[in-house]
Amino acid sequence: MTTPPEVVDTLAAIGRTAAPARPNARYLTIGAAIAVGVLLPLVATNFVIFQLTMVLIYGLAILGLNLLTGFNGQFSLGHSAFYGIGAYTAAVLMDKWDIAYYWTLPSSGALCFVVGFLFGLPALRLQGLYLALASFALAAALPQILKFPPLEWLTGGVQGIVLIKPDAPGGLPLNPDQWLYYFTLAVLLVMFAGAANLVNSRTGRAMMAIRDHPIAAAAMGINSALYKTLTFGVSAFYTGVAGALGAIAVQFVAPDSFSIFLSISFLVGLVIGGVASIPGSIIGGLFVLYVPNIAEKVSTGLAGAIYGCILLLVIFVMPAGAAGLARLAMTRLAGWRRPTDSSAGTQGKAF
Repeated sequence: MTTPPEVVDTLAAIGRTAAPARPNARYLTIGAAIAVGVLLPLVATNFVIFQLTMVLIYGLAILGLNLLTGFNGQFSLGHSAFYGIGAYTAAVLMDKWDIAYYWTLPSSGALCFVVGFLFGLPALRLQGLYLALASFALAAALPQILKFPPLEWLTGGVQGIVLIKPDAPGGLPLNPDQWLYYFTLAVLLVMFAGAANLVNSRTGRAMMAIRDHPIAAAAMGINSALYKTLTFGVSAFYTGVAGALGAIAVQFVAPDSFSIFLSISFLVGLVIGGVASIPGSIIGGLFVLYVPNIAEKVSTGLAGAIYGCILLLVIFVMPAGAAGLARLAMTRLAGWRRPTDSSAGTQGKAF
């Protein structure tokens, strides 16, 4: 006697329900990445630890740009300005007023939020390439403002400001490089979790609705002007905190360190890591830090050409960035697992 198809489908559904639930692969991957990040400083040299710290800092800055461009659809070439404002805020507070380094992070972020919000107000009339050009002007102007003679008493002019790397508190058995890495990692995890919650919230859905269908979003009652300016402020906040961490890690700030090339590097890291991908920002930070150094090691005279070739190759291999490649790999892996499900269905029919 042949079992009716409806019964087979029901039995298969019951079997799938009764099977033990497998842990979410996404959370396992995140946990494994955090575990590796915690253990790395224990086996790496101080210079490698410093490089890894800068990767985390660049990843945080790229995340700020990702919130603006990837999730809200606004283009910016001026995030080096927010990074520089955050760095100089931390440096001035530590050097002139002897503020503890950890208090400089919220101060830098708050100042950058205000600057980003105020910049976003007139930028509401601009879209696409015109907004990118306006932000480009901001990035081009900041180094000259920092060199302005009446401000030299505060910014140090072309000489910049030298800082001292903080020691580990409470007698922890960590050198300054290890402590700063763990401190940066903790800040990164908190801010990445905040970004994930923001994107998955009602506010995040409104941001993405403005990005995808601005007219439909306005018809649904979403205040596009408010959300755009707030997103610009939050994006600047993230990048400003990254700038403060960068100043503490490098122990030096100077106007020429925040040129337009830094903004372009952030944009490159955004594309390489994956637009609208929060974990991809770390991959972008790895690319921004290591690939130029690799190109220079191959040939000092042709470093720019080698960097361009590597960039073209990566874009050709990963047109949707590292996040797109990961999604493609997961889709292929899921496709390979489907024959197992079909074979289970065949056994059910035989039954």
